[in-house]
Amino acid sequence: MHGLMMKLSEVSGNMKIRIGVIGSDGEISGDVIKISEKIGRDIAKNNCLLVCGGKGGVMEAVCRGSKKMGGTVIGILPSLDKRDANPYVDIPITTGMSHARNALVASCSDIVIVINGRIGTLSEIGLALSYGKPVIAVKNSGGIADTIEEEMKKMGIKERIYSTDVENAVSLALSLVK
Repeated sequence: MHGLMMKLSEVSGNMKIRIGVIGSDGEISGDVIKISEKIGRDIAKNNCLLVCGGKGGVMEAVCRGSKKMGGTVIGILPSLDKRDANPYVDIPITTGMSHARNALVASCSDIVIVINGRIGTLSEIGLALSYGKPVIAVKNSGGIADTIEEEMKKMGIKERIYSTDVENAVSLALSLVK
């Protein structure tokens, strides 16, 4: 048994950081597409795994950015059909859980980056914080990402919630999980 424990600890030392990206599904603006693709590229450049909901909107744009840089993308899907994943997902994880899959996106990520977002994104933020995961909101991406840090501070939640610009989001994420 001791030998097995040694092997597991050796493997865990080499595990890649899993960066979750959450945000609006569906149609998004050109600016939000650019922000999302940049975050995806930065995740891949830093040899991290991208975890997301695997569908459209922010998720598809961040996946596309990651794939352009040779990154690995994990999509945690709300359905049981892996064909529902956007074309940039490498590992589609089917759940059949609809919005309840948001809990898996949050729990499977070491840290979560928020781009834009609406009510579904808000639920993922709450779940990530309840699991003790740091959350970084990308400023000027619109939606909940632009207001979440201020709103959380009004409620007395000052730990594990940050906001920064698109240029610094991934480097901040890496500094918080290492």
